[in-house]
Amino acid sequence: MTLLLKILHLPARVLYLALFLVAAGLLSFGLYLQHGLGLEPCPMCIMQRYAFATAALIGLIAAIHGPGRSGERVYAVLIGAAALTGGTIAARQSWMQIDPPLIPECGPGLEFMLESFPLAQVLPMIFRGAGDCTVIEWTFLGLSIANWSLVSFTATVLFAGWMLLRRG
Repeated sequence: MTLLLKILHLPARVLYLALFLVAAGLLSFGLYLQHGLGLEPCPMCIMQRYAFATAALIGLIAAIHGPGRSGERVYAVLIGAAALTGGTIAARQSWMQIDPPLIPECGPGLEFMLESFPLAQVLPMIFRGAGDCTVIEWTFLGLSIANWSLVSFTATVLFAGWMLLRRG
């Protein structure tokens, strides 16, 4: 039996745990880019993080729960919905990066917020995201963070579809 076939026939609990670990790794990398490299996330980036976190948590719950076949399908649908939501946001941001709108910012810059608002109001704004959604500050293999996010969400949707349709 090839490695791929062995992976495809792993128990659902293991596969959902793998999804959680991959999503947690992606979220951790996003936090590294933010806190380690100083790249400010935009509001669309923050919404994508929420979608990934949702898919990851559903995967963790599914791995811990170890449901029967019907439960596996429910978890797959929930993960697919979270991934479709995040993928839609990532696709929109990718499009905005290719063809920026006339008013490019989807949120005010950090400097503007610190000058215009008290710190107590700025902190929640920072959590919501402060970067410009059309700016490409980091690339890997020619793809922006939004592009990689779209790739990751697409893979997650495919995973969810496969979990939904697989037999035992």
